[in-house]
Amino acid sequence: MKKILMLIAVSSCFLIVLNARSQIIMQAFYWDYPMGGNWWSTIETKIPDWKAAGVTDIWLPPAQKSDGGKFSMGYNPYDYHDLGQYDQKQTIETRAGSYSELKDLIDTAHQFDMGVYADIVLNHNSGGELEWNVFTNSNTWTSFNTLSGKFPRSYNDFHPNLDCGNDSGIFGGFPDLAHCKSYVQDWLWKRGDSVAKFYKNDVKFDGWRFDYVKGFDGWVVKDWVDSVGGFAVGEYWDSNKYLLNDWVNSTGGRASAFDFSLYYAMDEAFDGNNLNRLTNAGLISINPQKSVTFVANHDTDIIWKKNMAYAYIFTHEGVPTLFYSDYEQWLDKDRLVNLMWIYNNKAKGSTSTLFVDNDELIDQRNGSPGLVVYFNNSSDNKYRWVKTKWANTELKDYTGHLNYTKWTNGSGWVELGSPGDDYSVWAPK
Repeated sequence: MKKILMLIAVSSCFLIVLNARSQIIMQAFYWDYPMGGNWWSTIETKIPDWKAAGVTDIWLPPAQKSDGGKFSMGYNPYDYHDLGQYDQKQTIETRAGSYSELKDLIDTAHQFDMGVYADIVLNHNSGGELEWNVFTNSNTWTSFNTLSGKFPRSYNDFHPNLDCGNDSGIFGGFPDLAHCKSYVQDWLWKRGDSVAKFYKNDVKFDGWRFDYVKGFDGWVVKDWVDSVGGFAVGEYWDSNKYLLNDWVNSTGGRASAFDFSLYYAMDEAFDGNNLNRLTNAGLISINPQKSVTFVANHDTDIIWKKNMAYAYIFTHEGVPTLFYSDYEQWLDKDRLVNLMWIYNNKAKGSTSTLFVDNDELIDQRNGSPGLVVYFNNSSDNKYRWVKTKWANTELKDYTGHLNYTKWTNGSGWVELGSPGDDYSVWAPK
């Protein structure tokens, strides 16, 4: 398998030199993905298909040993340095597999010139032993003496403590890490054997998805990225695009944010039959360079008209994220591959709205070559005259939904169409 992957990778890397691609992230898991320690190996086998489809980066589930061992999804970390090589929490492997299998996955992804992002949970811990806590005057589950021997923790390293009573937020009643403590900072990103440097230098992760960033201040992410570099995106779960942008700014611009504001606007637009909701919607409308867009993830999946939503994020600004279950199980894979091709080859430049009402939205990407995307949220076929940026140009629908071409006049005007409850994407033939 390895030799085959290496041979394919040579061709793949050559193609990338010839045709540099935009960034597309695959969320390579879903909630309650199968137990049994085979997930890393499963993902490794899918890399050639994902690369050919246009995916550039893979976001993996939390890799560390967590409370609950092989049953845990990883969002309750116990030993950050145990990635499936120590016998603790009733297992050696994590739910996803062994350390060596994780390394094999990352090595294969790198052969295909794909980045791999770690899911980093820095707010809270779980699985410690009971100890007397002088700051709470009670017993707390804050004694962490892990088999890796790295980052031992006690009540001094959680809130409250002598230096700080709390930070931005507490999650689920779990022991809340105190990032104000220099000891915690040292073990998370400053030391040569810190979590960040171990993941970057030994495991070879290329970037970071930070979980529940409402729980700590943005400077934590800034310092982490300043220490080890890499692409970073935070889960700031809020529908207010200005709060999302404030969080991005609090990291010194080191991190992007998942565009929850756009996510909820797409639900209201496509499922709620009001495409006006997409006017100036989302972080992409104020800071598109820092918007990571998505249609579903392991925590939330409310959009019914997913084909329309994926067409939106693959024709607009921001870095689109593709959810594993949508690609591998639920949606038309050919449609998604087509949209990724459109994103990589046509979706360039800023965005302008040519027409919008409740049922129709026609947006233009103004770069080279650019595109015009026509969303039709009604059950009837629609046609509309719009003024594009192309004069005297033959346009075709690159989705293949419409098998005819249209010519713009000398001023760029053209009558375009879209099937009912569907979309079309027009660009020069």
